[in-house]
Amino acid sequence: MPQMLSPAAEESSLSRGFTRRQLARMASILTAGAALPFYNEAAFAQRAANRREMPVDAVRLNENENPLGPCTDALEAIYQVAKFGGRYSPHNESGELVKTSAALEGLKPEYITPFAGSSDPLHRAVCAFTSPTRGFVMGDPGYESGAGTAHFIGAKVTHVPLRKDYSHDVAAMTKTDPTAGLIYIVNPNNPTGTLTSRTDIEYVLANQPKGCVLLLDEAYLHFSTAQTAIDLVAADKDLIILRTFSKIYGMAGIRAGFAMGRPDLLEKLRPFGVGFLPITGVAAATASLKSKTVVTERRKINKDIRDNVFEFLEAKKIAYVPSEANHFMMDVKRPGGEVVSALADQKVFIGRLWPAWPSHVRVSIGTQDEMDKFKAALVKVMA
Repeated sequence: MPQMLSPAAEESSLSRGFTRRQLARMASILTAGAALPFYNEAAFAQRAANRREMPVDAVRLNENENPLGPCTDALEAIYQVAKFGGRYSPHNESGELVKTSAALEGLKPEYITPFAGSSDPLHRAVCAFTSPTRGFVMGDPGYESGAGTAHFIGAKVTHVPLRKDYSHDVAAMTKTDPTAGLIYIVNPNNPTGTLTSRTDIEYVLANQPKGCVLLLDEAYLHFSTAQTAIDLVAADKDLIILRTFSKIYGMAGIRAGFAMGRPDLLEKLRPFGVGFLPITGVAAATASLKSKTVVTERRKINKDIRDNVFEFLEAKKIAYVPSEANHFMMDVKRPGGEVVSALADQKVFIGRLWPAWPSHVRVSIGTQDEMDKFKAALVKVMA
């Protein structure tokens, strides 16, 4: 087996029933995961884009990116710290990010661990809390990355259909696998952009199998007005919350994020990787958190553009799922791949498909100009 797992990670994994061959697969995720086709949004989009070349002037609505990019404060922070790029951590940038996050979220610093985005801790959590005898449970349709890792290392994956209101069916999720190790909820959900209530989150924590951890991904939370569950972390529940700076903060190509949870839960993530953060990403993340306007301003921009698109779809009698995020699902009443391909012919690239909803396609919210181009192309395709 490649000597890529730490002794602690190897010992933990073997004790939970993994074979040496499965440990080798786990090591490949932790060392070269970004090259795997299920690692993150960029990997999913790249796999789809490989089927055709994306022109320079393409409208990119396929990765749930934020076209606004980093805020002014973040750009200035990158400029100021870049001159110290010859040092790994010249001014304890990671410590400042944790300190800022803790003050903002009302947590003790030891309840926060920074990462280069939220994909890293997502895959670590799968490796740490699932096994051949402890499964991974998620909504369907839902963000597939964690399930990809679970399949890859030999853990059972259970997909539970969303309710009719597009929220997670938490009663079914807590019952479907009596020995589940990880229940994964994205809130707002990816790909639907719909919310699961605070009451439902609390239900999972009260009813999940013994020893199970709820992994709550709040990547898109700031696009909505939904309440975070961070206070449940502070209350020492069996819960880890993931956050990323790739979405509302516009830092998908810069990479920063963090996991929040009880120190003993975060400690179980630690053996499964190195976790180095570039100082530019850390500085930009800290500056973004300190901004008093970036979230509210960008939430409004996204909502205004999203509402404009929904008004267009209603006028054209095209069904969609009401979203509170920077993406939505649209029912094209035909195999979704046909519309994805036809829009690509018009230089408009939208998201991938979910087998559970074969006639739906996911569309990311871009700038108003990009969405106007999307609308014009969609009229041609649907005619």
